[in-house]
Amino acid sequence: MKILIIGGGTGGTILANNLSRRLSGELKAGKARIVMLSASDRHMYQPGLLYVAVGRMTPDELYRDQASLLEPGIEFHVDPVTEFHFDRNQVTAASGKNYDYDILVIATGSRALMSSIPGLAENAETFYTEETAVKMFKALRSFEGGRVVVTVGVPHKCPMAPLEITFMLNDYFKDRGIRDKVQLHYTYPIGRAHSLENVAKWATPEFGRLGITYETLFNMKEVDGANKILRSEEGSETKYDLLIAIPAHKGMEVVEKAGFPGGWIPTNRASLHMEGEHGKNVLVLGDTTNLPISKAGSTTHFQAEVIAENLAAVIKMGVPVRDYDGKVFCFIQAGKERATYASFNYTTPPDPQPPTRAVHWFKTAYNKLYWTSARGLL
Repeated sequence: MKILIIGGGTGGTILANNLSRRLSGELKAGKARIVMLSASDRHMYQPGLLYVAVGRMTPDELYRDQASLLEPGIEFHVDPVTEFHFDRNQVTAASGKNYDYDILVIATGSRALMSSIPGLAENAETFYTEETAVKMFKALRSFEGGRVVVTVGVPHKCPMAPLEITFMLNDYFKDRGIRDKVQLHYTYPIGRAHSLENVAKWATPEFGRLGITYETLFNMKEVDGANKILRSEEGSETKYDLLIAIPAHKGMEVVEKAGFPGGWIPTNRASLHMEGEHGKNVLVLGDTTNLPISKAGSTTHFQAEVIAENLAAVIKMGVPVRDYDGKVFCFIQAGKERATYASFNYTTPPDPQPPTRAVHWFKTAYNKLYWTSARGLL
């Protein structure tokens, strides 16, 4: 059986490694093959971009060679997919080569769309790529005071990113001795400070305690860079001296091209199979799904474990053994040395506790342990 994994990010890498260990006997006997196609020979620790943006990590700390993270039995090719042919169990890659499969796993991730809001890309800072994170830090270093607006589009990668960057900016300006010269203002597109109700209930008093103002029901419409004004679809506007954006995300272009609006693939919430005519042997992982669950590294981690266990069971016994329950675990960096977390699933909402130094150090440790996690060992 040939298992083809599209995408060498967190989900694809954890899945490939986990599956390789579960099927070690079958791989040696030639009864199974695991092939991964990726767009890059490097693997990025994406949550680290947030730290690069405030000068607490450097870009080189974010990368490892992708091949070095994979178990020896995994066939790895830097050859991104350009077309899906679900009707004949095949994909076409950038090299022009066609790859066949018995089982296909799509883990292509998502991309930030600064261009979706007129004026946003030209006038706002963000941190979803190495280039923009470094550019944002340079802007922060040269900023001497004024009104800083953090604005949010949905959906976006990492559900806690808007809150985390706001709290980290508070401490960044405090450390520089200019917090009294900075007005921090946060906007969010729905009627509370976060999409998860209990997270919003936790964050709102934190804003009050730190002197951070906020406005809800603010959906970005356009940025007037000449006058430094951000306008909303609801008709309100807010002035800024420095604009920080968490832009809306879409799935990858190759997925959109395959006929999935927004780049999100309709996915069964329990089995993680692609829904529709050709979904029986196609699974979807991480940001690429359309599931009503956070687009986070932990989401794809837990989903990868479910898929690996099920695929191994199908090969060995003919039937899957587990359902995905919507499990997510997100750290929330509440400043330079304080953090909490949100743990939840489809049926149980999160209940964030007061931030502590202990959780912060656990989060800091995980920044180093991520590479063990990507190997599927944690």
